[in-house]
Amino acid sequence: MRIIPATRRRPRARARRIVGLAALIAVGAPVAAEPTAITVRVIARDAKFIGTSMGGVRVTLREVETGQMLAQGVTAGGTGDTPRIMQASGRNPNRAGDGDAAFAATLDIARPTLVELEAEGPLGFPGSMLRVTERRWLLPGEPVTQGEGWTVELPGLVISPEAQAAGGKAAIRAKVQLMCGCPITPGGVWDAADYQVTATLWEAGKRVAAAPLTFTTAPGGYGGEIALPGKGPYRLGLFALNRRTGNSGFTELTIAQ
Repeated sequence: MRIIPATRRRPRARARRIVGLAALIAVGAPVAAEPTAITVRVIARDAKFIGTSMGGVRVTLREVETGQMLAQGVTAGGTGDTPRIMQASGRNPNRAGDGDAAFAATLDIARPTLVELEAEGPLGFPGSMLRVTERRWLLPGEPVTQGEGWTVELPGLVISPEAQAAGGKAAIRAKVQLMCGCPITPGGVWDAADYQVTATLWEAGKRVAAAPLTFTTAPGGYGGEIALPGKGPYRLGLFALNRRTGNSGFTELTIAQ
């Protein structure tokens, strides 16, 4: 039997320990994140991009698995070219141009990541704000900037109401517009003939009266009256509907005689 002196065994044992430790470190080491550019746009249903003129849309990007926020910001820029957007055709038309409203960010992700996009707005009109969410997979280093980028649609209509109660009735005026601020006009791209606006009166959770509002002035001006059964207070609801596409919006305020 050959006896190996301890002085000759130690270097080999030490080398094996070093190699094993290096392997463990390599397995546990985090993968370096890659910058991944993304452009987000929010387009109003039936209309154009939502940007600076309406206060923008708040965009939040989160990793679905962990809930970690990856980026947040507000869309800024113009609403876009009307013919390019409203006359677009084909399966995936590119409706966006330079300067059109968008939110751009660079995400640091190290692996294929399921991301949830939340869009809430328009921020300039809190009474008409809506929120949508959408998910998609992103790969490290693969930008989402081609064409329109990641574009989501926000339904709804913006309604800005005024009401004055006296003598058993309330006089109502309201301005109605698309979520991008696009105007409703007689015979226009967003034709007033396609829209109807209704006022409803609510007390203790029950509807006690309803009345139509008529188009009065361009752009998007509506007016009318609704009877008040008593002194109130009441919740006055205004509902606007595009009868051709089904797009709609709602807002409410408190009134009393």
